[in-house]
Amino acid sequence: MKVKLLKSTNDPEKVCATAARLCYSAVGIDEISEKLTKEKVKDLLERVISSGHHSVLEHASFTFGVEGVSRALLAQLTRHRIASFSVQSQRYVKFKEGVEFVTPDTIKKDKAALSKYNDFLKNIESFYKELLDSGIPAEDARYILPNASATKIIITMNARELRHFFSLRCCNRAQWEIRDMSCRMLALAKKEAPIFFNDAGPDCVRGFCNEDKPCNHPWKAVKR
Repeated sequence: MKVKLLKSTNDPEKVCATAARLCYSAVGIDEISEKLTKEKVKDLLERVISSGHHSVLEHASFTFGVEGVSRALLAQLTRHRIASFSVQSQRYVKFKEGVEFVTPDTIKKDKAALSKYNDFLKNIESFYKELLDSGIPAEDARYILPNASATKIIITMNARELRHFFSLRCCNRAQWEIRDMSCRMLALAKKEAPIFFNDAGPDCVRGFCNEDKPCNHPWKAVKR
């Protein structure tokens, strides 16, 4: 898996702090921006976030490039509707040089299961190429490709939605692959905008848990 922060709003925290200050200010936007020092931005945003007034965070967006994740992950990711996704198409892209697959660690650790898994995927890949070579369109040949098929995605979310995304997908109870991806995204986002994401992550980071069955384990954003 490869996760990269491709782009974010220029000076995202000051942009959002300016928006927050504007709501209660009689002066112009330029004057507000000029008076916002780094210390004032930090103080203002911390108060905004702690009070739950997160709408101003929507003025900052972050775009990530993700490679080597499965179609199973994609199905979960696109449930987050306040976001933009561009996905490598199995309809138009012909994987004549080989199909990339994702293998869960649980299967990797079981030698017998791994052998059968790899053989099964090789058979699928072979038949997929056979279909393409016989003139079957890629949009039809793709029907045999499994959830394990790897894909590439560009993801854009605003800071508010990212915080919500991290609260759900960084959780220890989230499915391992999307948790891995979201934890990597969080690390990159936190580096770019530490005030926004200082307390981001699963709910337990902020002292509570909304899960029906809490995991009772301290959360750690460990890269796989």
